[in-house]
Amino acid sequence: MSGMLRGIVVVILLGFSTAQAEREVLTVEEQYELGQKYLKRGYYTKAIEQFNRIRNYYRDDPYSVKSELAIADVFFKKHEWDQARLAYEDFMRMHPRNPELDYVVYRIGLTLYKKAPTVAGRDQTWTRQAVNTWSGFEGRFPESEHQVEVQEMLRECRERLAKKELVIAEFYENRAAWNSVLGRVDGLLRVYPTSEYVPDALELKAIAHASEGQPDQASEVLAQLTALDEERGSRLERRLARITVD
Repeated sequence: MSGMLRGIVVVILLGFSTAQAEREVLTVEEQYELGQKYLKRGYYTKAIEQFNRIRNYYRDDPYSVKSELAIADVFFKKHEWDQARLAYEDFMRMHPRNPELDYVVYRIGLTLYKKAPTVAGRDQTWTRQAVNTWSGFEGRFPESEHQVEVQEMLRECRERLAKKELVIAEFYENRAAWNSVLGRVDGLLRVYPTSEYVPDALELKAIAHASEGQPDQASEVLAQLTALDEERGSRLERRLARITVD
């Protein structure tokens, strides 16, 4: 056997012996804690190896289940959002009654939230999926420690989606495509009735009705806006008057 080959064999045997000795000396809990130390220190490859070792050799132990979740956490820490999401989803599918399910749902939504662009004009598919994931979180997990954070991010996501609808409506406004404007603002008002963009949507809706020769509908929307913001309602009333004259 050549010197180089002998060295490779020795390294392999040493690695095997180290893993075997670790299993013999450390309890499964201690092995799990070692994996967590690797994770916290950023030794991601070692962490995954450690958690996989626990899964392979202690399949019936509760720490095997905890290691499955920890592997998803490793992907999350590495910012590998798709891998993390799939790992969390697999965990949820395999352990639907696990006591840490609230954490899993929180993290699934967070992987989607991390992928979503913050600029409303861009594709908001990931934002919508995050909203879908977290919708109903409060009812499912009322005691969750992640409740406040999830609700804050949900509000942010919904505002971003409302802004997206407004951006599209403004695009149609610039092209005088009033039916399309109405379709978008009506959707915004229906789905996001508490959004900060409701006044903008009402203003566009009134302008669209006036431009389409529907003064009664425009007046009705004007009244709604005035109830929210009297000064803004006054400005819109003057603008609607100019549209009617034109």
